[in-house]
Amino acid sequence: MRLWWAPGRVQIEGKTPDYRFSLANERTFLAWLRTGLALVGGGFAVDQFLPDEERALRTVLAVALLVGGALCALRAVSHWLRCERAMRRGEDLPVSRFPTVLALAVGVLSVVMVLVVALGWAG
Repeated sequence: MRLWWAPGRVQIEGKTPDYRFSLANERTFLAWLRTGLALVGGGFAVDQFLPDEERALRTVLAVALLVGGALCALRAVSHWLRCERAMRRGEDLPVSRFPTVLALAVGVLSVVMVLVVALGWAG
Protein backbone atom coordinates (compact mmCIF):
# COMPACT_ATOMS: atom_id res chain seq x y z
CA MET A 1 0.00 0.00 0.00
CA ARG A 2 2.99 2.30 0.45
CA LEU A 3 3.55 2.17 -3.29
CA TRP A 4 0.06 3.61 -3.87
CA TRP A 5 1.44 6.97 -2.73
CA ALA A 6 4.81 6.65 -4.45
CA PRO A 7 4.26 4.74 -7.71
CA GLY A 8 7.60 5.99 -9.05
CA ARG A 9 9.31 3.57 -6.66
CA VAL A 10 8.03 0.70 -8.79
CA GLN A 11 10.52 1.79 -11.46
CA ILE A 12 13.48 0.61 -9.39
CA GLU A 13 12.31 -3.01 -9.70
CA GLY A 14 13.30 -5.22 -12.59
CA LYS A 15 13.46 -4.01 -16.17
CA THR A 16 11.28 -1.45 -17.88
CA PRO A 17 8.59 -3.30 -19.86
CA ASP A 18 7.52 -2.37 -23.37
CA TYR A 19 5.65 0.91 -22.92
CA ARG A 20 2.62 -0.53 -24.72
CA PHE A 21 2.09 -2.99 -21.86
CA SER A 22 2.34 -0.23 -19.26
CA LEU A 23 -0.15 1.87 -21.22
CA ALA A 24 -2.51 -1.10 -21.55
CA ASN A 25 -2.25 -1.61 -17.79
CA GLU A 26 -3.11 2.05 -17.29
CA ARG A 27 -6.14 1.79 -19.62
CA THR A 28 -7.36 -1.19 -17.61
CA PHE A 29 -6.92 0.86 -14.43
CA LEU A 30 -9.00 3.67 -15.94
CA ALA A 31 -11.70 1.18 -17.01
CA TRP A 32 -11.94 -0.04 -13.41
CA LEU A 33 -12.26 3.55 -12.23
CA ARG A 34 -15.06 4.18 -14.73
CA THR A 35 -16.83 1.08 -13.46
CA GLY A 36 -16.47 2.32 -9.89
CA LEU A 37 -17.83 5.73 -10.85
CA ALA A 38 -20.79 4.10 -12.63
CA LEU A 39 -21.60 2.10 -9.50
CA VAL A 40 -21.39 5.24 -7.35
CA GLY A 41 -23.64 7.07 -9.80
CA GLY A 42 -26.08 4.17 -9.71
CA GLY A 43 -26.09 4.26 -5.92
CA PHE A 44 -26.98 7.94 -5.90
CA ALA A 45 -29.65 7.38 -8.57
CA VAL A 46 -31.28 4.60 -6.56
CA ASP A 47 -31.27 6.78 -3.46
CA GLN A 48 -32.80 9.73 -5.30
CA PHE A 49 -35.36 8.06 -7.54
CA LEU A 50 -36.84 5.09 -5.71
CA PRO A 51 -39.90 6.17 -3.68
CA ASP A 52 -39.65 6.86 0.05
CA GLU A 53 -42.24 4.22 1.01
CA GLU A 54 -39.56 1.52 1.09
CA ARG A 55 -36.75 3.57 2.59
CA ALA A 56 -34.93 0.54 4.03
CA LEU A 57 -34.83 -1.32 0.70
CA ARG A 58 -33.77 1.85 -1.11
CA THR A 59 -30.99 2.45 1.40
CA VAL A 60 -29.70 -1.14 1.17
CA LEU A 61 -29.56 -1.02 -2.64
CA ALA A 62 -27.93 2.42 -2.69
CA VAL A 63 -25.32 1.52 -0.07
CA ALA A 64 -24.51 -1.76 -1.86
CA LEU A 65 -23.83 0.15 -5.08
CA LEU A 66 -21.80 2.84 -3.32
CA VAL A 67 -19.67 0.29 -1.47
CA GLY A 68 -19.19 -1.65 -4.72
CA GLY A 69 -17.97 1.53 -6.40
CA ALA A 70 -15.52 2.25 -3.60
CA LEU A 71 -14.19 -1.32 -3.64
CA CYS A 72 -13.84 -1.18 -7.40
CA ALA A 73 -11.77 2.02 -7.24
CA LEU A 74 -9.52 0.66 -4.49
CA ARG A 75 -9.08 -2.61 -6.34
CA ALA A 76 -8.11 -0.67 -9.47
CA VAL A 77 -5.10 0.84 -7.74
CA SER A 78 -4.06 -2.45 -6.21
CA HIS A 79 -4.38 -4.37 -9.48
CA TRP A 80 -2.55 -1.70 -11.50
CA LEU A 81 0.37 -1.81 -9.09
CA ARG A 82 0.50 -5.62 -8.93
CA CYS A 83 0.46 -5.88 -12.74
CA GLU A 84 3.12 -3.20 -13.16
CA ARG A 85 5.42 -4.95 -10.68
CA ALA A 86 4.86 -8.34 -12.34
CA MET A 87 5.69 -6.93 -15.79
CA ARG A 88 8.87 -5.30 -14.49
CA ARG A 89 9.94 -8.53 -12.78
CA GLY A 90 9.11 -10.70 -15.80
CA GLU A 91 6.54 -12.67 -13.81
CA ASP A 92 3.09 -13.90 -14.80
CA LEU A 93 0.37 -11.32 -14.34
CA PRO A 94 -1.57 -11.71 -11.08
CA VAL A 95 -4.83 -13.60 -11.14
CA SER A 96 -7.84 -12.04 -9.45
CA ARG A 97 -11.30 -13.23 -8.44
CA PHE A 98 -12.53 -9.66 -8.14
CA PRO A 99 -14.03 -9.44 -11.65
CA THR A 100 -16.09 -12.58 -10.99
CA VAL A 101 -17.23 -11.35 -7.58
CA LEU A 102 -18.11 -7.93 -9.01
CA ALA A 103 -20.04 -9.45 -11.92
CA LEU A 104 -22.02 -11.73 -9.60
CA ALA A 105 -22.78 -8.87 -7.20
CA VAL A 106 -23.95 -6.59 -10.02
CA GLY A 107 -26.04 -9.43 -11.44
CA VAL A 108 -27.74 -10.13 -8.10
CA LEU A 109 -28.35 -6.42 -7.47
CA SER A 110 -29.81 -6.09 -10.96
CA VAL A 111 -32.22 -8.97 -10.39
CA VAL A 112 -33.28 -7.43 -7.07
CA MET A 113 -33.85 -4.06 -8.74
CA VAL A 114 -35.87 -5.67 -11.54
CA LEU A 115 -38.07 -7.34 -8.91
CA VAL A 116 -38.43 -4.05 -7.02
CA VAL A 117 -39.58 -2.26 -10.16
CA ALA A 118 -41.64 -5.08 -11.71
CA LEU A 119 -43.47 -6.07 -8.53
CA GLY A 120 -43.87 -2.54 -7.29
CA TRP A 121 -42.09 -3.21 -3.99
CA ALA A 122 -40.74 0.30 -3.91
CA GLY A 123 -43.93 2.17 -4.40
